[in-house]
Amino acid sequence: MPVTRLNHAVLFVRELPRSLAFYRDVLGFEVLIQAPTAAFLRAPGSTNDHDLGLFAIGSDAASSEAGRGRVGLYHLAWEVDTLAELARFAELLSEHGALVGASDHGTTKALYAHDPDGLEFEMSWLVPAEHVAGARLPEGTVTLPLDLEREIERYGARTRGGVGVSHVVVP
Repeated sequence: MPVTRLNHAVLFVRELPRSLAFYRDVLGFEVLIQAPTAAFLRAPGSTNDHDLGLFAIGSDAASSEAGRGRVGLYHLAWEVDTLAELARFAELLSEHGALVGASDHGTTKALYAHDPDGLEFEMSWLVPAEHVAGARLPEGTVTLPLDLEREIERYGARTRGGVGVSHVVVP
């Protein structure tokens, strides 16, 4: 039985109010259910029951060591419809001190950011299927710095991305 898509993600966070404020006010998630130590949120435009669960484990919780000597999840990636949306998120994430990187993976244009607990996530726009062949990076190149203005000139700010078009990133 093949997996068809990721249904939701659940994150352990230190302080629920702080994390809720970030995911709601910066990323636009809607809070569906909130309890003292847990909340369930839905992404804008989603018809999913919930896309994100947050479980508070206390302000004394240690930072995740995943990727720094321990195995674990590196990041979650959310797709946006247009490069205009990606540019809007670049501005918002910068304003909140959350933006930590921006990469051109050829077929994917990506921003990388940290939530209030330092958990990394990606906001990405996928090159439309009809442009994928021309968007691939040169052989042996995994990533380049993202020039968002150049990509908007190339594809258009309002061009709908190739939602569901896959890419492969080789470390």
